[in-house]
Amino acid sequence: MHIRIINPNTSAEMTATIGEAASRIASPGTRVSARHPDHGPVSIESHFDEAISAVGVLEEVMAGEREGADAYVIACFGDPGLLAARELTRAPVIGIAEAAFHLATLISTRFSIVTTLGRTGIIAEHLLDQYGFSHHCRRVRAAEIPVLDLEENGDAALVRIIDECRRARDEDNIGAIVLGCGGMADLTDTISHEVGLPVVEGVTAAIKLTEALVGLGLGTSKHGDLAFPRPKPFTGRFEGFSQLTPAR
Repeated sequence: MHIRIINPNTSAEMTATIGEAASRIASPGTRVSARHPDHGPVSIESHFDEAISAVGVLEEVMAGEREGADAYVIACFGDPGLLAARELTRAPVIGIAEAAFHLATLISTRFSIVTTLGRTGIIAEHLLDQYGFSHHCRRVRAAEIPVLDLEENGDAALVRIIDECRRARDEDNIGAIVLGCGGMADLTDTISHEVGLPVVEGVTAAIKLTEALVGLGLGTSKHGDLAFPRPKPFTGRFEGFSQLTPAR
């Protein structure tokens, strides 16, 4: 089984962190290839960043289709380009926020999210509504750290995240914590040990869900709105998308 995990930002360091965490949790026989776009934002912290990064996500899915990937994971907590990516393939495509929400509800009746910045917390709230998990989530909390601090000032960032997770435990009446950034993929065990609650992180959650879907022979439906996009001309920088045809 080959799972292509896509970091939608252009940070090679974060891509390596994500890929290592995914490979550690993957089953024997599962190959994980971690990729990021060549062009786009170095971190994703706004609606604007998400919109720009979505094009790179789609290009990485198209490359994966040519290489025969069995499934895809979009490793940004905003799940940028998720539905568009599903249009391009029959393979399963899972966003890490979507995966984390699902698994958190299987081990607790209420959870809180701890993310990086307050403004991205609002994006997480939108996803909770969209996916139908708002009633499971007590609160979306922000450690107020830039995403790149997870790589550049990792120790200080971890302290702030743990402090916010402890506040969530003590104040929110929850059973689990969801980490709200792909760059936190390697922090689960440390935070769970320090806080004493189950901690769900989306990269690792998504890997196990994609393995399950591939194992069950379930792929993205091509009936209705997730059918392959209708071929049509594109112009300018997107001319390469013209007459798009599925690789398989």
